[in-house]
Amino acid sequence: MAEEILSISHLMKRFGDQTVLKDISLGVREGEVIVVIGPSGCGKSTFLRCINALEEIQGGEIRLKDAVISRNNKNLAEIRQRIGMVFQNYELFPHLNVLDNIILAPTKVQGRTREDAKKEALALLSRVGLSDKAESFPRQLSGGQKQRVAIVRALCMHPEILLFDEVTAALDPEMVREVLDVILGLAEQGRTMIIVTHEMQFARAVADRVIFLDEGVIKEEGTPEQFFDHPETERAKEFLRTFTFERKRSHS
Repeated sequence: MAEEILSISHLMKRFGDQTVLKDISLGVREGEVIVVIGPSGCGKSTFLRCINALEEIQGGEIRLKDAVISRNNKNLAEIRQRIGMVFQNYELFPHLNVLDNIILAPTKVQGRTREDAKKEALALLSRVGLSDKAESFPRQLSGGQKQRVAIVRALCMHPEILLFDEVTAALDPEMVREVLDVILGLAEQGRTMIIVTHEMQFARAVADRVIFLDEGVIKEEGTPEQFFDHPETERAKEFLRTFTFERKRSHS
């Protein structure tokens, strides 16, 4: 059995008087793809931001192998390099072209040579179908192309785990597939990933395990087949019904 790469124990996150995440515990094994789903406002994005210490937690512990992920950890900058995060709104620098956006962190943070980083970046751009966009600027790209560049930028840092936060939410429907295909390819390569999404068909196709988050707690978890075909809780059943439509026809 694969090694557990990420361990989350009794995680609690509050914003003022509001407790957003309540006693969340979860282990992620190397090569596993976890998909986190749930209604808007249930804490999914906050959960990912806690894993990367972008949000300070009020209870519990998060470990990446032997390293505690905490804002108090003096090695936090090094730990963050081991976690790739792809955001909903791309976070590309508008004044840099695609290639320079990708190689900025590997050269400045990891100290790699420009030639080494450039060679890898071009290879990855080719893999996601963007080899002709290396010199383009973000304003010249579609939303789907920007998101694929953001994924390449994360991969170029050689992360041990990848976090995807609603990466298709801002995209037109035609662009969603091109991004999801890239993530499916990463799953086939054995990448360890935690994915927050509202795309239920995609969740079913890519996940090894589905986590259903609601009201700040894990209400249900299981394989895609278990969760989508045989949900155990009434709340999960109610949530899944929101994605099913049936036209009522009158018969005269």
